Amino acid sequence: MNLIFFNGKIITMEDKDAKEAFANAPEAVWIKDGIIAGAGKLDELEKLAGESAIKRDLRGKCLMPSFIDAHGHVVMNGQMASWADLSECRSFKDIVDVLSQYMEENKFTCEDVVMGFGYDHNFLEEGRHPDKRVLDQVSKEIPIFILHISAHFACGNSRILQLAGINESTPALQGGMIGRIENSDEPDGYVEESAVGLLQQAIIPRIKFDFDAMMRNMQKIYAENGITTVQDGATTENDIKMLAEMNRQGGLKLDIVSYLLMSAGAAAIMKKYAAHCGSYVNRLKIGGYKLVLDGSPQGRSAWMTEPYLGEDPGYCGYPWMEDGMVADYVKQAVAENKQILAHCNGDAASEQFLNAYEKAVNEKKSGKDLRPVMIHSQTVRNDQLERMAGLNMIASIFVGHVWYWGDIHVKNLGDKRGNHISPVKDAMDRGVCVNFHQDTPVTKPDMLHSVWCAVNRVSRSGNTIGRDQAVSVYDALKAVTINSAYQYFEEDSKGSIMIGKRADLVILDQSPLEVEPMHIRNIRVLETIKDGETIFSRIQNM
Repeated sequence: MNLIFFNGKIITMEDKDAKEAFANAPEAVWIKDGIIAGAGKLDELEKLAGESAIKRDLRGKCLMPSFIDAHGHVVMNGQMASWADLSECRSFKDIVDVLSQYMEENKFTCEDVVMGFGYDHNFLEEGRHPDKRVLDQVSKEIPIFILHISAHFACGNSRILQLAGINESTPALQGGMIGRIENSDEPDGYVEESAVGLLQQAIIPRIKFDFDAMMRNMQKIYAENGITTVQDGATTENDIKMLAEMNRQGGLKLDIVSYLLMSAGAAAIMKKYAAHCGSYVNRLKIGGYKLVLDGSPQGRSAWMTEPYLGEDPGYCGYPWMEDGMVADYVKQAVAENKQILAHCNGDAASEQFLNAYEKAVNEKKSGKDLRPVMIHSQTVRNDQLERMAGLNMIASIFVGHVWYWGDIHVKNLGDKRGNHISPVKDAMDRGVCVNFHQDTPVTKPDMLHSVWCAVNRVSRSGNTIGRDQAVSVYDALKAVTINSAYQYFEEDSKGSIMIGKRADLVILDQSPLEVEPMHIRNIRVLETIKDGETIFSRIQNM
């Protein structure tokens, strides 16, 4: 491919700020054999490219580096594409109706399992999670499993509890909870955090996969949103086996970076797939390890140092692991010179990760060059951000929380802590490398919505959530391009338009630097280009 883009708003992401970006914007970009061969004056690039070059008139549209997913679950996204969509349900009745229709349309039998995803108790009329008494209205014979929008909580009907062997005598779990009927030990079908796995294990033998459909579905939504590098952020042995087979068949159209879940035998898997560790085999590489240290702030299971507000005085959520186990896992990663990502929503979980990483670095006298990542960083404190900067620890912030659950956080945490969620500005001011993610399938992989959230800090109800944490549009764009590339040690090949980098590009209908900030989320992705080849397009005759 020998191609020149011209006559558009070109953002290279090679500049310090928007002012420099406007001043230094090239007239054209030259792509050859999947690599950026030049960026500058159109006539000069035409001479270099020769007569064989195809010229693409952008017609005033915006060309910039494609977006990079800094944290998500691409395999889970593919799996859930065929589940019942509960995201629009606003009552228990809605959930029952959607599941009943889904069950009827798919002709489920007692040998199958009905699965749904995306309900959010915060926005249900009943204000709580549905339990087996709700789901039994759909069926008592066919197992039913529904996963909360956060993926940290789940509910099952009586049949799935029976299959999972969960009963009155089932003990409590470390890092999880089994719901009980009021004033009894009878399980009610609700589980949270590590206990979700009890239901999942019970239904695995019944799940039927359409491998080809999953391969298409898991990547399609990313390409439509201008994303060309994605993450599988808690990979198990079954997941990496599936990804490796897709890769072998040539089915991966996006680059996928996998992080192996340490609590699921990651060390042995790392050795088995050693060829993928730290470098791509075709479109798949293993980036390192993943830890989950706490839960969800909107679900009140994130581990906090100060209590949540509400009916349970003193309740601070809880950890997934004891300090010693976390310290051992982090020490292992540092000893192996492997990058580690840790899910930390609550500031107590952030403290646990920081303590473990500082200890490992002090013992080994190295590890700061491994670019550890604090995933979500919802309630990380400023003193913790300063420690992160000293460790070269990246803050991968789920900034969409401002919009989706900002009001919930203020309710749960109070004004001071609630308005400090997703503290992007404070992190950047302290020299922490910040990127954004959507935790797909928790929310759609809409990078422009994340940029909009970071710039405007507006909640669903229209409230401003922590205006002092708002950042410029240009800094927000860095968080979804070059800063995300840095997390993957790929800043020399991705994340900006520069000679020698891969031609991973996106064409937008408007420039984010030129529209009104409140309009950013309405910008449309017109085309997504991976290594010089179009993998998604809404454009005709350009």
